[in-house]
Amino acid sequence: MVTATATRPGGGDVAAPPPTTPDHRPAVPRTFYLFLIPTLVLFTLSITLPAIMGITLSFTDSVGFGEFSFTGLTNYVALFADPAVRSSYLFTIGFALVTVVLVNVIAFLLAVGLTARIRAKVALRAVFVLPMVISGIVIAYVFNFLFSNSVPQLGQALGVAALEQSLLADPDLAWVTIVIVTAWQAIPSALLIYIAGILSIPGEVYEAAAMDGASARRRLLSITLPLVSGYVVINLVIGFKNFLNAYDIIVGLTNGGPGTATRSVAMTIFSGFTGGDYAYQMANATIFFLIAVVLAVVQLRLTRGRSALS
Repeated sequence: MVTATATRPGGGDVAAPPPTTPDHRPAVPRTFYLFLIPTLVLFTLSITLPAIMGITLSFTDSVGFGEFSFTGLTNYVALFADPAVRSSYLFTIGFALVTVVLVNVIAFLLAVGLTARIRAKVALRAVFVLPMVISGIVIAYVFNFLFSNSVPQLGQALGVAALEQSLLADPDLAWVTIVIVTAWQAIPSALLIYIAGILSIPGEVYEAAAMDGASARRRLLSITLPLVSGYVVINLVIGFKNFLNAYDIIVGLTNGGPGTATRSVAMTIFSGFTGGDYAYQMANATIFFLIAVVLAVVQLRLTRGRSALS
């Protein structure tokens, strides 16, 4: 490969600067586009095109196949008047709010403990991360057995009436089991982010605070928490967005029951695809997609320029 060179005023050769575009940005080699084009084609065929077709069909009376006719905003108007759809949104948003708070509180406290001067902290970190690598549906079926068999037996042995019956069959408490299982799987990912944030804090800051007589609680509230606030915001936004898409754990635990007490938006949409309400639930999916886009934009704005992650 031949490299263009230039001559210094004092003698000697130096490499010529790389070519640039008229606006002085580095020119992109054509080879990069050759690798990019197949990805763009696959993304367009598998994501963009189906999304456009789905949004278009949301304005029709299509059942997923055969002929259809355009109905305008009929599906969208019906969605806002549908109590089943409203119930699924209320459950999903409430579940996401409770779970994201629980996950972040526990993950932050665990991160503080696992970055302290304790024995076997590396091994403990590995143990706490294990739930993250297990399939959600597998976790759900395991906990389904526990809540349906082991917990009632334990409740009978201890004489606790509230636990003698399966929590999964209680319309008022079934959501609690979903929060517990979802949090159990989601805590490790938030934990890793908090550990990275805490380890990025210079040790000199804690040493100076200790020399000034600050207690461990004071250092936690006045140093650790403010300096990892960027990580807290990112975990909250990402967690809330992910919990809105809850599906596999709910299917494995309650399948949306008892009745429709724990049916999420994702379950409602998928059930419509196979139940003859294709266009109607496609309109529901379009609204849900817009909510996800808004959250993604918020996430990008919050994460862009965060000094904590630079």
